[in-house]
Amino acid sequence: MCGNSNCEDLKDVFCTIVRLQKQGQCLDEGITSCDRPFLGTSNNSLYNTRPITLYTCPSNTLWTMPYTLNGTESTSTVFRVEAVEDCCATLRVLAPGDTEGTFVSTDSFFTINLNCVGAVRCLSDTYIACI
Repeated sequence: MCGNSNCEDLKDVFCTIVRLQKQGQCLDEGITSCDRPFLGTSNNSLYNTRPITLYTCPSNTLWTMPYTLNGTESTSTVFRVEAVEDCCATLRVLAPGDTEGTFVSTDSFFTINLNCVGAVRCLSDTYIACI
């Protein structure tokens, strides 16, 4: 699924994610797709991020990006959608948190052409401080 048609499909999904993150909603968990119309689960926690991983097009290799956090350099495969414009999305690199499945915000961003994305995987919604 590479090319111009990929852009419109991903743009719709990414715009939904941005809108939901701004709202910070938390409702019942029934739909599990990336563009489900709510954040979080039914445990009444307030979530502000739908973390994603990306796969390159056409090789479907997991996308990685470098970041520096507290003076330490590393790479991550988990991102937060910050903005979408035309066929480009600005993503924030997320670092692993102290416990499994948690993430920490970094000051590392990148912009990607959505035509270069072969697949997107949404991870469990979460709360990330300082966003």
